[in-house]
Amino acid sequence: MSKSSPATPSPAELAILKHLWEEGPQSAREVQNAVSEETGWSYSTTRTLISRMADKGLVSKQDVNGLAVFEAKVEKVSLMNRMIRDFAANILEIDGPLPATAFAKSRFLSEEEAAQLSKLLEEGDE
Repeated sequence: MSKSSPATPSPAELAILKHLWEEGPQSAREVQNAVSEETGWSYSTTRTLISRMADKGLVSKQDVNGLAVFEAKVEKVSLMNRMIRDFAANILEIDGPLPATAFAKSRFLSEEEAAQLSKLLEEGDE
């Protein structure tokens, strides 16, 4: 991981990032409404988590007509590449290119994103 890369997100932070990648910029309340059933978080928990994510560089915060709006600051495919590589290196002790066929049928990635991730993993570049 380069020094300019944001922190690796926790599972809770990843839930918010996944939502923001899918829906685009949203207020904390909109994020809360979307993820509360899955997570069980209160609004204050969601708001605190998003604020911490902004401090870590995972999301950006912008004022839109007096409302704080948050947007994913990390690019989805790049982050997935980094997380997969970290897992492969640190848990499985695999170095070098990784086979990416497992991601071809991902519901989380579009065909274009899966192809982009496959290329990154097979090239062995971060």
